[in-house]
Parts: sequence; C-alpha cells; structure tokens
Amino acid sequence: MLLGTNNFLNNPYRTRDDVLRGCVALLDPLASHTSAGGALLDIGSTATHYDVKAVALEAFARPLWGLASLMAGGAKYDGVERWVRGFASGTNPKGEEYWGESMDKDQRMVEMSPLSFAIAMAPEVFYNSQSPEAKKNICAFLQSCIGKRMPDTNWLWFRVFANLALRTVGSDFHNPEQMEKDLQRLEEFQLPPHGAEGQESASAGWSRDGPEDVKQLDYYSSSFAIQPAQMIYAKLAAKTDPERAEKYRQRARDFINDFMYYFSDEGAAIPFGRSMVYRFAVIATASSMALADIEPPAPLTWGHIKGLVLRHLRYWNDAKDIFRSDSTLNIGYRFDNMNMTENYNAPGSPYWCMKAFLCLAAPSSHPFWTSEELPWPKDSFPLIKSLPDPSHIMCRQGDHTFLLSSGQAPHYAMRHGPAKYCKFSYSSAFGFCCPTGDMDLGQLAPDSMLALRDASDGVENSDGETWRVRRNPIDARIVGRGTDKVHLRSKWRPWKDVEVETFLIPPQDAKSSYYLRIHKITSGRKLESAEGGWTNYGQGEDGRALIQSFSGLMSKGGDQEVGWSRAVTAGGAVGLVDVAYKGSSGKRRGQLVQIDPNSNVIFSRGILPSLAGTIGQGESWLVTAIFGKPAKGGKTEGWEEAWKAVPQVPSWIS
Repeated sequence: MLLGTNNFLNNPYRTRDDVLRGCVALLDPLASHTSAGGALLDIGSTATHYDVKAVALEAFARPLWGLASLMAGGAKYDGVERWVRGFASGTNPKGEEYWGESMDKDQRMVEMSPLSFAIAMAPEVFYNSQSPEAKKNICAFLQSCIGKRMPDTNWLWFRVFANLALRTVGSDFHNPEQMEKDLQRLEEFQLPPHGAEGQESASAGWSRDGPEDVKQLDYYSSSFAIQPAQMIYAKLAAKTDPERAEKYRQRARDFINDFMYYFSDEGAAIPFGRSMVYRFAVIATASSMALADIEPPAPLTWGHIKGLVLRHLRYWNDAKDIFRSDSTLNIGYRFDNMNMTENYNAPGSPYWCMKAFLCLAAPSSHPFWTSEELPWPKDSFPLIKSLPDPSHIMCRQGDHTFLLSSGQAPHYAMRHGPAKYCKFSYSSAFGFCCPTGDMDLGQLAPDSMLALRDASDGVENSDGETWRVRRNPIDARIVGRGTDKVHLRSKWRPWKDVEVETFLIPPQDAKSSYYLRIHKITSGRKLESAEGGWTNYGQGEDGRALIQSFSGLMSKGGDQEVGWSRAVTAGGAVGLVDVAYKGSSGKRRGQLVQIDPNSNVIFSRGILPSLAGTIGQGESWLVTAIFGKPAKGGKTEGWEEAWKAVPQVPSWIS
C-alpha cells in the first residue's frame, strides 16, 4: 500500500465511518509483514533491550487495541483471520512461531494486555473459534505471567487483564487472589483529591505510575495505561465487581476535567514525558469513555468528548512523515526520529497508538457518535488552571496551549529524562527537544531550560566543558492556586555550591503571548548561562536554514540582538526578552541556535532563540519573558503587536 492510498491521511474524521477507515488504514499494511502462521510481525530492524521474539509479538499484539474495539463494536474486518491464526500459532509450544512463556519482568507481560483485551472484548472472534488445543495453549500462555516478578508500576494492570481474559473464557487458570492483590497495589498509587484554594475546584483522579518515590505523572497516568485500564475494567467487571467498577467510572469523570487542558483548540496534544512514539494514543482516555459508556461530568457533554477525540485524529491526518513508504508506522512523533526514543521502543511499539480507536467499541447508536461535535469548552473552563498532582499550570492564551512544569523527574536512568520531564514549559505547537550531546548548545538544544556551565578557574570539581540543566527539581510547589497570583516555585542544584530558585509565572492577561521566568541564583563559582525559549521550525521564507551554524548566514525571520532574540517562520513566532530586575541589566546577548537535526519532536529542523550571559559569585537574578505565538493555517500573523507587550515582574512576586 502506498501513502497515496492511505486512508489515515487526509481523512476528515467527522463520523464513525471515518474513524473506522483510519483504523483499518493502519491494520492493512501489516499483512505483508505477517508470518505464515500469523503470530510474528517483522516491520523493522532497530533493537530494544528485549529479545527478537518479543519484538515480533509486540508488533502482532498492539494493533489489537484497535482491531478488537472494531470487532466489539459490530464492524467487520476481512484481515481479522490473520490475528485469529496468530493467537493459535504464537501460543503453541510445539510450533516454530511460539512466543515463549513469560519470565520475570518479561516484555511478554506487556503484550498480554492487548492480547487479553481482545479475548475479553470479543471472545467469539479471537477465542471461541479456536480448536480445543489452541484454547488450552492460549490460556496457558496468559497464565504464565501469574506468580512471576513484575515491575511495581502500571505493568500490574497487564496481569489484571490476563486474569480478566482467563475469567471471561472460564479458564481454570484464572487466579482471583492474584488479581485482587494487583488491584489493591495499584490503588496505592492513587493520589488523594486536593482541597481547593481560592475559587479553583479540587482535582482528582490522578495516579502515579508507581510508589511514592515516583515523580512522573505523564500520559501513563492517563491515556497510555492507567485511565483506560480502569475504564476497561469497569466495563468488563461491572457485574462481578460493581463497587470497584463504579469507583473507576467516577475517577474517569473527575480526571477528564484536568485532562481536557492537555489539548489545543485544534486538537494537538502537549508532548510531555516518555513514550511519545505512541502518538495519538494520548487521546485514549477520552476514547475509553465511549467504550465504557461513562457519562461526561457537567458542563462537559458527549459532544465535547467526541470533539476532543476527532480533533486530535485530525491533527495527525496530514502527518505523512510518520509513515514508511509501505504505510507502516515509523518510530518517532511527527517524523521518523530515533533520537527521542526509549530503550523499549521496537518497530512495533508505535502501534500502542491503536488505543485511540477504543471508541469504536461503542456502537453507532451511542451518544458519543450521535452527538454533535463540540469545540473545546472555553466558556466553561478558565484559561489558566493549576493542577497540583502533576505540578503543572495549564495555559491557553495568545492562541497558544502550553503548560508550566516543576516537580517532576524520571525515577530511573531514562534516555533524555530531564528533557522529557524537567523543562520549564511544554507546548502543543512547538513541542520539546531531546539533546544529541552536551558539548555545545546545538547538541544540548536547551529549549525551555536554563543551561549553566562552569566558568571558574581553580575550583574543586570544576567542569568547564559541558552544560548542566535542571535534572531534579526540589521543594517544588504551586503558590496561589485558584487566584490571579498563581505561579510555580522550585529549586535545583547543578553543583553543590550553586542553587537556583525558579519562579514560573503564567500570562498575566488573556491576550498576552508571554509568560515569565525568574531565577534567583546563589553561586560559589563563576558561571556561563544560556537560556532557551521555545523551538521553532528552522527554515526561513527562502527555504534555507534560518541561521546556518557553520557560516553564520541568516535568512529573513531571524533576529538576535542585545537583550532579545526571535524567530518567525512557518511554525509561528517565538522569542525571549531579557528583563531588567534587581540589579540584572537585562542585556544578555541574544542568539539564535541552530539545534542539531532531529532534536525537536515536532520539527526535524529547528531554531532556538536564546540568551547568553555570565553569572558571578554570590546572588544574581535573571528574568526572562518567553514569547510564543503559533502559526494558524500555515500563516504567522499578528505577532508584531503581541511581541511589543513585554510583561514586567508583578509586584506581588516578592
């Protein structure tokens, strides 16, 4: 299948039939990559930390999130027989395509989740039609994860799903004690509701992806794992475990009020955290509400949930660069990009995105499908909302949807972890960058970061070669929640004798395209500093690099002056201004940095406005006004007046 006939692209995504065509467009190209027995799919050569057979299983299993939903909703798909055969072949211990039983902390545990979902949601398709021997083998394979050591994270849901499937088909392997133990442990990850401050309502429904020391509340806390798992459980266990099912349903109603803020008016999600190669899986929380028939909480209606899902799918319907030439998905976000991946991203990993199609399990008569699509509820939701659980302040002003962030950090040695969790802000329009190295700013690509480098002589443990950025925020808190003085405060220590206290202040009026960063720096050494704004598309109107790092030549749209720098391209207008404050002159050197190719998750060629300066020993202050105005309809207009309205430090910040 060629891209020109790929029905995922240029799809209007207005109706259930449109969504169905989009789902099928992702399933069809896998046919030519499927083994004779159906159990193994080979769509690429890149490696992961797990074995080759598990990689092939992953590519087989993950499309089932969409396929099983399609079948459960009453639709037909001619290619389903490939997966029916694959279930029998992959679980046959005597066959060449046998996936192998699960060992401790095995990737096979992950893939048991979509396998089990398919069996539990559409047993007549994937299980009842199998031979007695195949049924026995399928159950034995799912049972192999029970009693094994498993990461103390959302992985526990995968074993719950295996038990749900075993119970659905009446298998003696079903282990209710193990399922209850896992569910109780998962409940311990749940965060309690916050009391409201000011006029802002309490938040609820958030869960960590692990115990108390885990400081990651990303899309795993919502669409990639926990929220859809709870809603699917609520649907499948409504009669057998009604109390817990209703608790999960109410949790989804509470959570959706926060979750709405992670999407722009046009449907783009704010990229944040790990596993962004799952792409449109970020919408699965809203899609799952239709599957589980969970009535949205007022003032939201089914029209709002439908609009959220469809607009997000439309955001991707021009993204030709996410496909290989045979219409299989590549690894990346808006383009083919291994730089931003995790060590567990195999060629089949992106098909976790099929969770976006969980809504297809709702029949065509469901109000999710019959309701009129409604826009993002601007009249009912404030433009600025602080979310204490993820430690985010959500901002929807100046035609821009972004978040301010402090308090999150990766809990293990994750590739590019600080870039994925520790930046000051993340944008639906401008994405974020992952470094390719740390020897110069082009490699570091410190968008939405303050980068520091030791400039002292003779200081013990000095390091004048590499840059350091915020890696582990401490003492992070939202101050003034529910008031017009809300802001984020946190500290971080790049060296033992250097402390940076950072204040993040959202836009102070509804039309502003700026937010403020204030840094109070107490240092025992001399430092060089480089502070980045948002990254923009890196080519100018003439089709050449806005600034060429080798030659220094600049195209129209790029400006770098004392006190500010700015880039205006097809992606929009971004920049930053040095604001004089408490002895700081406001005269850092503006510079445009041509970041390394494939650093940003949205733009394969990027330009980063930044400010460079020096910091002496003792106490210093830096204040930066960060500007961002995304392009609309491919055009960047009206940014000039917005750029002139540089905010000052509000009097209440002291």
